[in-house]
Formats: sequence, structure tokens, C-alpha cells
Amino acid sequence: MTKSKHLVILFGPTGVGKTNLSIELAINYNAEIFSCDSRQFYKELGVGVAKPDSLHLSKVKHHFINSISIQDHYSISQFESDTIKSLDKYFQKNDIAFMVGGSGLYIDAICNGVDEMPDHDPKIRNEVTKLFEEKGLEAIRFELQKIDPEYYKVVDLKNPQRIMRAIEIYRATGKPFSDYRKNKNTERSFNIIKIGIDLDRDLLYERINLRVDQMLDEGLENEARSLLKYKGLVALKTIGYKEFFDFFESKGEQSFEKTVELIKRNTRHYARRQLTWFRRYKDAVWFSPEDKKMIIEHINFKVF
Repeated sequence: MTKSKHLVILFGPTGVGKTNLSIELAINYNAEIFSCDSRQFYKELGVGVAKPDSLHLSKVKHHFINSISIQDHYSISQFESDTIKSLDKYFQKNDIAFMVGGSGLYIDAICNGVDEMPDHDPKIRNEVTKLFEEKGLEAIRFELQKIDPEYYKVVDLKNPQRIMRAIEIYRATGKPFSDYRKNKNTERSFNIIKIGIDLDRDLLYERINLRVDQMLDEGLENEARSLLKYKGLVALKTIGYKEFFDFFESKGEQSFEKTVELIKRNTRHYARRQLTWFRRYKDAVWFSPEDKKMIIEHINFKVF
């Protein structure tokens, strides 16, 4: 069956220039933008997550920006459900939508669906978070290896959130997380066009460093200070905030300069992990952020 509605997913590493490009493309197609950035959902986060500013938001309507609080629990399955409902409504009157972001799990949720998982248990989550905060990454890795060796082999062992979620599920149900991962593919009523955005590595890293400097000029330190009391929340386990939290609590042992360098280094490492994830998309076509004309030609070829 030929599908007449099209979701263009624009993804790439942090700092590559997705925001400006997506707005230009959305204007060209008189379309709206659906965010799949797992941190730009939160109302309280701004500078530290490079959220589109008021000027950007005034040019094109955005969905799932400033939509929840950092104190809300918001799962990938909730995101999938909310987004599909919103897209179904949008496609009643429109033919093309753009989805933009760098969160691979959220992109996968829209493309393939989400396996059904047990409900979140706040008490168990607090217990697992405490284990991580008191004993570190190695402790939760060790527990995951014991309870779910199958998932341990494939999970990103540098991502504590995914490890902790798997431990939570085991403690809540007695069943390993891998038992719930069916990797199903859900058929969508719209066509999906995947477009990757990338740059030469040295140029990307230079842009990342400059963007961190810009965030500092725009008040990242003060924003992080205002959020310090929430540092235990999942939403604040985010590059830019967590390094400043350590700086504030180091009592002079960690310098401001060291803090800035850590943010830049950790952001570069994160961008590399994002690219590793996105390179799995065999149906994606890759462009530079300056290739707007070529991207439009590609979309037109797919749509018209």
C-alpha cells in the first residue's frame, strides 16, 4: 500500500547544526517539527540542552518542546504513544512532518515501536539510583551481569540509565530485562524518510567546543546552580549540568577551567556514541548541514 503521509527524521550528533537546518526545511515544506531530543522535553532545562530559543520557536511550530517537568516520569513508551497520537492528528491536514533530535532510542521507538515494559516503581528506582550514586558504575554493571548476562552483552556499558532501568525491572518482576525485549517492528501508517547529518570529525569537535563556550556566555553555570537541588533526578544526569554539580560541591578541588574542559570532552564522546548508534540505520542517507538543496531534492524524490 502506498503511503501518502511522510515523516522526515533528521538526526545527527550534538552540535552538528540540526536545529537551524530543520527550521529551514520545515519552512520550505510548510511543515511542523516534532522533537525527539530526550532532554528538550523538560521545561526547566534551557541553555544546557541547546533548546530552540523563542525566535526559532516563533518561526515553526514545535511539538514536545517544554512539554513536561523534570520531576515527571516520562518513559519511551509514553513518548511513542503521545507522538503517534499527535502525528495521526497532524497528518489529517498535512502531508509532511519533520522529526529532529539526537536520541536514538526515541527515534527507534517511532520507527519500530516499543516493547511493553513493566510500570515504573519509584521506590525501586530510588534504591537502584542510590546504589549507583554510592558505589558507582562498576557496581551496577556487576549486578546486571549477574541478573541478565544476555542484556549485559549488548547494552551500552557507559550508559548508567539503561543499566539501572534493567536492574529496576528485574527487582520489580524477578524476570530479566532481556525477556521483555522482543525487538518487534510496528507498522506505521506513514512513510519514514531518514536523513543523517554529519561533519568532518575535527570540524564537528570544533563546533562542539564553540557551542559549550556559547552556553557559558548564555548562563549555563547559573542555570546549573539553580537546578542543583534536583541533581538526583534522571533529567539532570545530563552533560553540562552534572559537571557543574561536581564543581559546586568540590569545595575548590575542581577548577572552573577543568569543569569546562570536562563538559567539552564528555560532549565530544557523546557525539561519537550517537554516531555509532545512527550508523546502524542502513536506510538512512547522509548529508552535511550545508547541503540543504541536496536534502530537499532527496525529500522531493521520496515524496513526489
